[in-house]
Amino acid sequence: MAIVLNRLSALEAVRLLQRRELTAVQLLRACFARIEQREDAVHAWAALNKDAALAQAEALDRGALRGPLHGLPFGVKDLMDTSDLPTTYGSSIYKGHQPDADAAVVALCREAGALVAGKTVTTEFAAFKTPPTRNPIDPAYTPGGSSSGSAAAVADFMVPFALGTQTAASIVRPAAYCGVVGFKPTFGTVPREGVKPLAPSLDTVGCFARTVPDAALVASVLMRDPDLRKLDYAGKPRIGMYRTVQWRHALPETREAYAHAAEVLTRAGADVRDVEVPPDYCSLVQRQSDIMAYEACQALARERAEFAGQISTRLLDLLDAGAGITAETQRANLAIAAESYARAGQWFQEFDVLLTPSAPGEAPLAEMGTGDPLFGRVWTLFGVPCLHLPFAQGPHGLPIGLQAVGRRGDDHKTLAIGAWIHERLTR
Repeated sequence: MAIVLNRLSALEAVRLLQRRELTAVQLLRACFARIEQREDAVHAWAALNKDAALAQAEALDRGALRGPLHGLPFGVKDLMDTSDLPTTYGSSIYKGHQPDADAAVVALCREAGALVAGKTVTTEFAAFKTPPTRNPIDPAYTPGGSSSGSAAAVADFMVPFALGTQTAASIVRPAAYCGVVGFKPTFGTVPREGVKPLAPSLDTVGCFARTVPDAALVASVLMRDPDLRKLDYAGKPRIGMYRTVQWRHALPETREAYAHAAEVLTRAGADVRDVEVPPDYCSLVQRQSDIMAYEACQALARERAEFAGQISTRLLDLLDAGAGITAETQRANLAIAAESYARAGQWFQEFDVLLTPSAPGEAPLAEMGTGDPLFGRVWTLFGVPCLHLPFAQGPHGLPIGLQAVGRRGDDHKTLAIGAWIHERLTR
């Protein structure tokens, strides 16, 4: 059976590229052929980089091996600056805006040998406005947000990986809705220079891929830690099943996947136990929302002052809400978040990872917006690593999964045990 090049996982493609059994030009052409075939239906891309990327691919094929991402095409969320493509941050305010330099994460990927295929669609300033992107599995449904185009492009086999950001649930939720792996590293471990801020206490750069080892490969470059690629795990993982205080919002398909995962992982030899939900955590979702609103009002102060007519009503409402939050309240919210995480850290003395919902259920219809970030907000507030694992389907045939959550700084353990979990849930 002939290999369909654009369907290769990142690791499969890298192995062929590094053995010179596949050229960067061949892989890139296959990805652009897929984009040409499907983009009118999916609308994943804000801009494409075909000619420049092909020239760079030809140079890679003539030269020495460049790095761990040698020859891999990828998508860059249009929240991140690129020196050779416009960056609009999902807003008409920045139409035609051309940065002088790459964002640090783009530079790291290029240095490792990856090729920018183009800029993927983001919601307006990574907030709420519904984008043109559709779910590649069924275009009647949303791909999620705000990293809409990145998740959709990877899910539709347009590129093997893409970069995204998360301020509430903007990696795990699109990954959940599109059925791909999404990884949000520990807050502060990936540089954000050249990424348009929304809420600096929360904003985190991560990635989308089709397998956990692929996500680990990309993360190893973004975090400059080759050990992240070593995913062999021979232990008996201690997995805490954590419903969260928002469990009442979990739809039947998520509840079924949750119960199925607990049963399968127990049979596979894991130590699987329920985690007690602290009742006072019910306030943390609102605290995350308030911190985000306060900081967004600061980060987008110029845009709000000078271009309010070009900002969506819902984002203006967020900025107005942020303007009404005092610095004293912001400090109190941050202090309570830190105190709550300190208590949550005790969970990780008993468990290696927590397994918890990524989203309420299947993707909603596109006309209803990008979905509810409810199940991601607290983990982003805590700054912990989160890894979405797709493994089931809901009643409409759309993807369902759960996220593995680790202790802050335990990115390697989260990826390694996440790979162990995912392998058993997808057998």
